[in-house]
Amino acid sequence: MDQSSRTLERRNSLFNLLKLRAFRRGRIVLTSGKESDYYFDMKPAMLDPEGADLLAELILEELQGVSADCIGGIEMGAVPLIAPVAMRSLDFERYLSGFFVRKAVKDHGTKKRIDGTDIAGKTVVILEDVTTTGGSAMDAVNAVQDAGAKVTLVLSILDRGEGAAELYAKAGIPFKSLFRAEEFLSG
Repeated sequence: MDQSSRTLERRNSLFNLLKLRAFRRGRIVLTSGKESDYYFDMKPAMLDPEGADLLAELILEELQGVSADCIGGIEMGAVPLIAPVAMRSLDFERYLSGFFVRKAVKDHGTKKRIDGTDIAGKTVVILEDVTTTGGSAMDAVNAVQDAGAKVTLVLSILDRGEGAAELYAKAGIPFKSLFRAEEFLSG
C-alpha cells in the first residue's frame, strides 16, 4: 500500500472514530458564546489509544514541509494531543518538543503561562481540537509570540467553518484543519 492510500485509510478510520466518539447533535453553547445544534467533544477520541495514534500520525503527516521546532496549544483543547504528537515525531524523523499555554498564569509555583519546552526564538505549530471563531487558538498564538516564538501554522482537528480561517488569514497566520464540520453533518 502506497503512502497516500495508507493516509486515506487512516483518515477514514479517524473520521469514523470521531463520528462515534466526538460528534453529537443537541443544543449547546460553544466557547465562542454561539449556540449550536451540534457539537464536537474531542476528548474521548483524543484520549482513546487508537484515536491518539491516528491523530498523532495524521497531524505529523500534515506537518511535513512545515517549519517547526515545537508543538503546543491552549489548555485544555491541545493538551491531550501534544504528548502523542511529540512522541511520534521521531517516527517522522523530526524532533518536536511540546508545550502548552495556560488560560491564566498560576498564582503559585513558577507562575508561568507557557509550560513545557522553552519556546523563545523557536518556530512553533499551534494545535487546537475544534475551532469555531478561532479565538482560543489565537490566544495561544499571542502568548507564544509574546514569549518570542514564531507561529508557522495553526492546525485544528476540526474547523466548524465559523470564522477561524478568516481570523488567521487576516493575521497572516497559516491555518489548516484535518476535518471540517460539514463532513460530519452531511452523513
